[in-house]
Amino acid sequence: MIYSNESPSVIRNLIRKGEYTKPTAGMCSGYAQANLVILPKSLAYDFLLFTQRNQKSCPILEVSDVGSRSLKYIAKDVDIAKDIPKYRVYEDGVLTGEYTDIEHLWQDDFVSFLIGCSFSFESELIKNQIEIRHISENCNVPMFITNIECKEAGIFNGNMVVSMRPIPYNQVVKAVNVTSLYPKVHGAPIHIGNPNEIGIKDINTPDFGDCVSIKENEVPVFWPCGVTPQSVVMNVKPKIVITHSPGHMLITDIKNEDLKD
Repeated sequence: MIYSNESPSVIRNLIRKGEYTKPTAGMCSGYAQANLVILPKSLAYDFLLFTQRNQKSCPILEVSDVGSRSLKYIAKDVDIAKDIPKYRVYEDGVLTGEYTDIEHLWQDDFVSFLIGCSFSFESELIKNQIEIRHISENCNVPMFITNIECKEAGIFNGNMVVSMRPIPYNQVVKAVNVTSLYPKVHGAPIHIGNPNEIGIKDINTPDFGDCVSIKENEVPVFWPCGVTPQSVVMNVKPKIVITHSPGHMLITDIKNEDLKD
């Protein structure tokens, strides 16, 4: 069950109790979803600067107070350590574990960054009769590390990650127009067509997420992705960083409509 018609608070409660641990694509239709990056305060300024210099990949929706597991603006009654279906922990750039709850790892100096997610504009594409293949096939969106360099900031540098959705040729212009209205959740595509041009060698072998089918009358379309910080983290190897597991987002109380430019 995708829970497309449930409220965000109901879904966050299910996740907090450990009753839902799968990807969140298609859930709470009309509500924005957010990627997560948690860093020690000592790295927070450099990362904030990185997000400002790379806003298509990392559009910030909210930054928490130091040590706080709650938020003030995009969602009420949130526990950042429990309300995401699955988290990833990186130590010295190495993925050391995936967890459905990170309370035991919480530090008083942690700062949480909530970053806009392309799942947010998917309901708008569906409203415009554009199929979202990973929702239809009940799997995670395919994501790829590209050869597109991000603008570095402090210790943070690396390449952009993109999410891919197959779009029929006759709907590409519509998909671009719809998503361009939502710059706070990545906006318009960064690339359309040949994946080799952005460093993707095999469209059927994503770096994150799952492979989806691409039909004969369709073209792969690539959007900037909030998993970009995970690629950067693996590159710069800070002592500890906690992120969402790709595809497993925080569902906010903010309507997608409120994120229009």
